[in-house]
Amino acid sequence: MSSLNKGVGKVEVSLKWDPSPAGVPDHDLDIIAAVYPADDPHGAPVYLVHFGSRSPDGTITLSRDSRSGLGFGVDEAMTLELNRLSPAYGRVVVGVAIQQSSGRRTFGEISNASVLVREGYTDLQSHDFAGLRDSTAATIVEFTRDGLGGWECRRAVRGFDADPQAFATVMGAPAA
Repeated sequence: MSSLNKGVGKVEVSLKWDPSPAGVPDHDLDIIAAVYPADDPHGAPVYLVHFGSRSPDGTITLSRDSRSGLGFGVDEAMTLELNRLSPAYGRVVVGVAIQQSSGRRTFGEISNASVLVREGYTDLQSHDFAGLRDSTAATIVEFTRDGLGGWECRRAVRGFDADPQAFATVMGAPAA
């Protein structure tokens, strides 16, 4: 948690990766957030936030969306204002999916991919996808409401072999 008894409030999930080598189609990675109802936190998501969208109430927004990894620093960034989310929501799962439009790609084929979860100036967690070399998508972090209505942050690194559409339907399922 970020502070005593208050839980996690506003976080940023940032993603970066190196561009594809010359002559190879661009790598396109996407941050995806799935929001689940408090009364069914492992059921179907109420809504998803990804490229080209934001949460209906404006509490989750994608502020950067790269399709190639070109540029310096962060390629994609998502802000989650958990402290503003309705009490109707009890769980948020954030993951990363690789677009598969130019053939199957795994994290092992993408150089220097990494994700960072921060609250203010505090790093809550980071991950470099090294243990997910054969995966095409992965969950990274899970936020759940505690008994007092605050939010807790939990590392939830788990790889999937799924395209972004399929990943969005299974990313919140309980681990086997």
